[in-house]
Formats: sequence, structure tokens, C-alpha cells
Amino acid sequence: MPTGREPESALVAARPALLVSACLLGVRCNHRGEASPSAAVAALEEHYRLVPVCPETLGGLPTPRPAAERQADGTVLTAAGEDVTAAYRRGAEAAVALSAGVGATEAVLKARSPSCGCHEVYDGTFTHTRVDGLGLAAAALAEAGVALRSEEDVEAT
Repeated sequence: MPTGREPESALVAARPALLVSACLLGVRCNHRGEASPSAAVAALEEHYRLVPVCPETLGGLPTPRPAAERQADGTVLTAAGEDVTAAYRRGAEAAVALSAGVGATEAVLKARSPSCGCHEVYDGTFTHTRVDGLGLAAAALAEAGVALRSEEDVEAT
């Protein structure tokens, strides 16, 4: 239990790790080369050690990059029809490894992303139609036992 005399680094290390989509923390890594900062998510730093992750860049995709959507068959395609599933799978595996490496049992992820969407994703038609489902990284993290929330869940509390 902290006594208030510990060095700040010890207090930070004592907070549980929370995996967070890097774009929510201001990293310009989304497909447009922009960030999607969330003050509510950043404020979680008071209680957690925030660990940024961008599965798309970990999987080897550039920033910026063409928009992609998860298809009904589980693949991920760009609007031009390029299959980028392998990169998304590599990113998902890297996110799971990072989570295990830092001891994160929870994650806050970007809503509707083909990697990070944890309640719903776009349906693969590039018409902004939402369907229930998980992005590839979110699915892999959930399978590894990581509890998932989106930034919208955090902002609503």
C-alpha cells in the first residue's frame, strides 16, 4: 500500500496497466494520419498506467493508409479491394503480446475500427453501416481474456 513517500515512478508502476488505442491518446496513427484524442480516456491516467497501442501500425501498415473495413467473412479489405487481413492479424497478435508483456487485463479501444472496434464495426460496404462485431485486435484481446471498452463507454461515465 502506498505511503505517499514512494518515488513517483514507483507509484506509476503500482497502477494497473491499461492498454489504450494510441489514437485516443493523441498519437497521429489513424488511417487519415490523424489522432482521435479523448480527454476522458487520457484522464484514466489518474488510476491506470496507460499503454498506447496501434495494431494497424504494429502490423506494418503505413500512416496514413487507405480506409479498411472488416468483411462478413472476417477478412479486412480496403475500398479498392486490397486484402490487408495479414497486417491486421499481425497487429492483433502484437497487441495481445504487448498486453501480456505489461500485464494489462483491460483495454480501451477506438470504436468501430476494423482492428479495435469492441462493440460494433462497419459492415464492409464502405457505406458507414454499423453492425455488431469486433475488430481483429479486439477479438484477439478478448480471446486472451482482456476486458474491452470503447472510448464511448469511458466518455459516457
